[in-house]
Amino acid sequence: MPGFQNSADSTDIDLGRLFASIGRHWLRILLGSLLFAAAAFLFVWTATPQYRAETRLLIESRESVFTRPEASGSNEQPLLDEEGVTSQVEVILSTDNLRRVAEKLDLASEPEFGADDPNRLTQLLVLAGLVSDPAQMPVDERVMRKLRENLSVYRVEKSRVIVIEFTSNTPRLAAAVPNALADEFVAGSQAVKRDSNVSATDWLAPEIADLTQRVKEAEAKVAEYRARHGLIVGENNTVLSTQQLSELSSELSRVRANRATAEANLDSVRKALDSGSTLDALPEVVASPLIQSLRERLAQTRAQIADLSITLLPNHPRIRALNAQLANLERQIRAEAGNVLKGLTNTVETERAREQQLVADLNRLKAESGRAGEQEVDLRALEREAAAQRDLLQSYMTRYREASSRQDRNYVPADARIFSRATEPAEPYYPRKLPIIGAAFGAGLLVMSILTLLGELFSGRAMVPAGGARLEPVNEIETLEAAKPAAPLVLPVAQEKLVPPTPVLADKSKDREMGIAGVARHLIERGSGRALFISPEGDEAAASSVMVAREIADAGLRVLLIDLTTNSVAGKPMLDGRPLPGITDLLAGAAQFTDVIHVDLYSDAHVIPSGTSEPERAMQGIDRLPMVLDALDTAYSIVIVECGPVRAESIRRLAGAGCELFVSAIDVHDSAVTSATEALEVQGYRDVTLVTPVGHIAPPPPMPGLDAA
Repeated sequence: MPGFQNSADSTDIDLGRLFASIGRHWLRILLGSLLFAAAAFLFVWTATPQYRAETRLLIESRESVFTRPEASGSNEQPLLDEEGVTSQVEVILSTDNLRRVAEKLDLASEPEFGADDPNRLTQLLVLAGLVSDPAQMPVDERVMRKLRENLSVYRVEKSRVIVIEFTSNTPRLAAAVPNALADEFVAGSQAVKRDSNVSATDWLAPEIADLTQRVKEAEAKVAEYRARHGLIVGENNTVLSTQQLSELSSELSRVRANRATAEANLDSVRKALDSGSTLDALPEVVASPLIQSLRERLAQTRAQIADLSITLLPNHPRIRALNAQLANLERQIRAEAGNVLKGLTNTVETERAREQQLVADLNRLKAESGRAGEQEVDLRALEREAAAQRDLLQSYMTRYREASSRQDRNYVPADARIFSRATEPAEPYYPRKLPIIGAAFGAGLLVMSILTLLGELFSGRAMVPAGGARLEPVNEIETLEAAKPAAPLVLPVAQEKLVPPTPVLADKSKDREMGIAGVARHLIERGSGRALFISPEGDEAAASSVMVAREIADAGLRVLLIDLTTNSVAGKPMLDGRPLPGITDLLAGAAQFTDVIHVDLYSDAHVIPSGTSEPERAMQGIDRLPMVLDALDTAYSIVIVECGPVRAESIRRLAGAGCELFVSAIDVHDSAVTSATEALEVQGYRDVTLVTPVGHIAPPPPMPGLDAA
């Protein structure tokens, strides 16, 4: 096609001339837009109108406070969460539910569902093999596919409302299908609850009969155990012996208090009689009726003596008789006080004897109560078993009565309510004639305007040089020749990556020994890109490479460990033993780099485990291993390769320029370590470092093999 020179330094676009072309070709633009509008009008005129109606369901509990089962509690709990309502959407869309609706409405006989012959367009598509022949499909499958295509069921966000929408060619089906589907869902919900009640009653009836027998047996065991061991229950549901022990303890305390009081009274009376002091202050003496009478006569005699002493002399017979009578009354009072003392003594002896008897009875009851306590342990176990069986029986009987009453009265309210039924739509929702024709006319204007601008632009009429003159078009060959680059673009490639892997030969020197931290520091300071670890002693020595990788990762560098051992002894500890894709999968072509690189679970290091592919299959792609290592060297600061107990000649593929070689050793004097080191010396690998997982150790005695070398 014609082209033209277009350099930013010598050409420019005349925008005025460019957009003026739209005015010049306005008739063509208008005619093209009208063609677009005519095509849209033809489409909306021949398109089959589509009607849409919807039915709305509310998922809620239809139980009232009067019919709610006791097991559910007094407070109404939320019926379903968000996942539960979404599950109900899937129930509505179930195949069984749709099939019942299709049979109820006889959708197979509707032309919309393929009852009539297919139209010419469908026949052409069938002949071209673009669609399957509807006539070859079973009727049920054809109806179900069409029903699913036109049906839309979804949950309104942040609510328990489910919307059932259906699109049809006729308003009648547009309203009938969602209503029938909602009715079928509610009926199915009721049927499920009804079946649940029937299953509950069928299961509870034999369980209640069995539990009734077990409750009788458990209560009989309790009664028989009580009777056999004499565990008679008294007040407050306690054993009689324990109750008697408590009462006897209270009685003993009271008797001891009475005995102490009697002893105190006895001591006070005895002391008063022995000392000859007056007895007027003793309550026990004063309380005696006889002593009170004698004291009154004594007071009267003294009063007579005092009256006669005024007129008579002391030796008067009358006075002497009254004095004798006074002395006799005092002797009687003292003698009566002695009787009181004897009574108190008898009271003390009686209280002591009663106390001794109570102590003996108390000891006997203690022994009986101890035996009863041991027996009560088994009794309480039997009572707990009987109580548990009784409570379970009561719970089962309550639930059985509730389920049976609902089954008998056929009361199974569904947990859904249709609050908005679909009605036959008066107007189709598709096609919208005016919007489609208007949009087509506007699209036609836009497309024709763009085509006009592009034609003006590529014709060269809108292009002018920087001075204002027009540019002359040139042919296509000149344009392509001018567009050729002067020389191909070559990206710089690191020269050391192009060198074939050769062993690191160095001057003869003694091998070094380092710990884990020393090796990590050595690799970081040297800026080594790759480090090979050989473990002649086996799996235990392979831990050195893992610890070095974690040390380097802790220092903040990007480090990758490649496990080339047979048993993945280095990769498993970093991945908790999980079998993940690794280097064998990469070499076998079964995985990509992103699939085999994993993160160490205990550090920031990355690891490529041995892998899950067969080693024989991986060996077919072993030639790719050097390229894989070179690619990983560019992505990571340090790449550590754990080779395991391999031969020295086997690492020649892995050792590239600037590669560090380490021998992991738990015991540096081990024969396997010595043999591996000598073999590396023979192959030309002299700059070898021994790594011990315990840190730097003293150098061992000189190795004969190395000295000979």
